[in-house]
Amino acid sequence: MDKKDLKIVFFGTPEFAVKSLDALVSNGYNVKAVVTMPDKIAGRGHKLIQSDVKKYAVEAGLPVLQPEKLKSPEFVETLQQINADLFIVIAFRMLPEVVWAMPRLGTFNLHGSLLPKYRGAAPINRAIMNGEKETGITTFFLKHEIDTGDMIEQRKIEILPEDNAGTIHDRLMDIGAECVVHTVDSIIDGTLTTIPQPEGDFIPAPKIFKEDCEIDWSKGAEEIFNHVRGLSPYPAAWSTMIDKNGRTFDVKIFETSVASLELAGSPGDIHVVGKKLYVIAGDKAIEIKSLQPAGKKRMDASSFLLGYHPERFIMG
Repeated sequence: MDKKDLKIVFFGTPEFAVKSLDALVSNGYNVKAVVTMPDKIAGRGHKLIQSDVKKYAVEAGLPVLQPEKLKSPEFVETLQQINADLFIVIAFRMLPEVVWAMPRLGTFNLHGSLLPKYRGAAPINRAIMNGEKETGITTFFLKHEIDTGDMIEQRKIEILPEDNAGTIHDRLMDIGAECVVHTVDSIIDGTLTTIPQPEGDFIPAPKIFKEDCEIDWSKGAEEIFNHVRGLSPYPAAWSTMIDKNGRTFDVKIFETSVASLELAGSPGDIHVVGKKLYVIAGDKAIEIKSLQPAGKKRMDASSFLLGYHPERFIMG
């Protein structure tokens, strides 16, 4: 089979999925339609916001489907009329069986972890927050239980101390696109093989909420360091600060390091040494390098200290 004869429907929403869609389109694969989330009204101006995948698809001249309900008869009938051979899903909603079971060659997903580790909505963040030294991507065929289908291909990358969720996202996005193309090629030329996911290595990666992002300063400095970089730049770790005048305000924290100097105090206590900002953690001190007070722009610690006189962080 030639790649132009293989009819593909692509499902995706954020930037992470765009790279793979572009790789397919740029290399001449037959993408018949793109399915993405409906436009949302957001912001002060109540503007209509399109997904990154929709923006790309419109520019590329691809048909776009934006169903409110994935089980709706109209949407299912539209997919049936396309008569695609293969569905590809990247960073999209959970598909009902009536959809993922439709194409004759199946539906495969690109997931941002080394399955079965980190099944769920936030695999990149959770891996870094947990202090993992490596992560990767997996392509696998969909089945009933989320992120549990037979694996097609995996690729690993190292998580370096200077990495955060943003840098790992971008690296996985790039190798993920390569893996998607390679997976499609293996389907076309008949060399595809699959293996069941191993039992016992499952680690959940649930969606992250605001309360998950709050820093617990009683924990160890290394754990806090991983917590911050696993949430940077988005959605960002945060804590509530008290200044010398008794005012309290929330601060997002984007970059830290485990301090080499020893400082006395209780967890959450702040020390200013020269132009540097330190916080006492459960075992050592943490240096805060980049942060954003509520209502302000992100800034380095030395700039922050020009206008603020922090005393300590408190925990809810």
